[in-house]
Amino acid sequence: MLILLLSLACTPDEASPTPDTWAFWEEGPELRGSGGPTRTFSEDELWQPCAWLEGGPGDFQHHNLVVPYRGHLVMPWSPEFGTGGISLFDMEDPCAPVKAGEGSAPELRESHALGFFHLQDDGTLPDPAIAGDWMVSTGVLGIMTWDLSDPAAPTPGAYLVIPGVFYPDSYTYVVLSVSVQYPWLFVGAADNGVFVVDISDPRDPVLVSQYLLEPALRVGGVFAMGTLMLVTSAEQSEAAMLDISQPDAPAPIPGGRFATADEEGVPKETYHGNHAGDLAFFARKEGGGGYIAVDISDPTAPTPAGGTTTDGNGGYVFYDEEVLFEGESSIARFYDVSDLGAPVLLGEASLEGDLDTNTPWGNVAVLSVDEDAVDGQATSVVPWTTQPDSRPIEIRRVVPADGEQGVHTQARIGVVLSEFVEPASVWPGSLRLLDEAGAPVPGWTSAQENTATYAPAEELQPGTTYTVEVEGLTDINGNALSEPLRTTFTTAG
Repeated sequence: MLILLLSLACTPDEASPTPDTWAFWEEGPELRGSGGPTRTFSEDELWQPCAWLEGGPGDFQHHNLVVPYRGHLVMPWSPEFGTGGISLFDMEDPCAPVKAGEGSAPELRESHALGFFHLQDDGTLPDPAIAGDWMVSTGVLGIMTWDLSDPAAPTPGAYLVIPGVFYPDSYTYVVLSVSVQYPWLFVGAADNGVFVVDISDPRDPVLVSQYLLEPALRVGGVFAMGTLMLVTSAEQSEAAMLDISQPDAPAPIPGGRFATADEEGVPKETYHGNHAGDLAFFARKEGGGGYIAVDISDPTAPTPAGGTTTDGNGGYVFYDEEVLFEGESSIARFYDVSDLGAPVLLGEASLEGDLDTNTPWGNVAVLSVDEDAVDGQATSVVPWTTQPDSRPIEIRRVVPADGEQGVHTQARIGVVLSEFVEPASVWPGSLRLLDEAGAPVPGWTSAQENTATYAPAEELQPGTTYTVEVEGLTDINGNALSEPLRTTFTTAG
């Protein structure tokens, strides 16, 4: 393990809230768009494009994932060499999308991950002027922040160049992903390992540290969940679990390094990975497409959990309520993985070009190609099931775990959901932390794909039992938890 400290600061430059006067918010930010699709489809309409999503002027027709924010679909459009933008769409009728806003930036790079946080002037901010809506993305030579406070005009906030990152290069020394736990940001930077950035002031992000995995691992995806992080590789056959209890000093977990192996136990090269709390999923690249599943419930002993092999070439993979959405370069596939021992192929959809990305969006999927697209058809909307999503969102993992002892006093709380969470439903009130006296612990929330985070504004007290309460989180269709959750953990004495 090698940790290179790049800043004398060990914690973000934060305000000092007063616990006896600070209170959880009475309500979170309202939706600005209509949320998830409400349209019903016939069987004949499934697996065929019903609409196209286009970027703005100068769109190079290189598209990737889409994600929700405050009722809109957020779509980045940029090639790996940079220059592009962000478009927001209202998707109430997914076959008649309405563009709600757009912004561009020459520093934006092909985006594989977007993180969100909504800030209010509640006494915890280093500067009240940063209150608003923020997004973090990758940049050509580092990372970018975006101000989404005006959905009609997303505006670049800051661009941080990270040393050792350069282009042209596709996999070796580039930034491939980000994972947000405001006020911290973890950056997956291929052979440069994992960088940690202080984004407490999103107008002025500060590089704090660098962690290089040993032996070397080409970091593709980083997925922070509380005090744990899943690190997936880019075109390699390994992955790792890291301890991020101290956010500025990631550390290896003994036994947490593992091979991505096929059904016969043979390590296979994968292109991208993702997770569903206790499970990690990997898109197979070597020897055919399909996926590999690994049980990561015990971070010290990840174990194979199944998979399947196809005739594809894996791109990116996402999980949504027991269904795996995978782009396999020439085709998009949908797998029912409710029984990991017997996965079922639900259907297939196609789109001309390098079809790497297949993103769930309620009862439709958003297919994107990042090369060789037909002009105006780099992203399509494809119905995959007939009925709008009405299933309650479910909690799949909480980190620290319920009853966990010896938790670091710099811990953040991660809640992993069964599908993409609507970030607007994640606020200090729907996700909250209380001390032994039942008083609120001041903090911030953030969200990314299926993970919600609560980060205390000050270091926790040693030898103290804290309570986590979760209620009101929703998916993009407004489906809330069927019942609230309450867990506890105790910090190290």
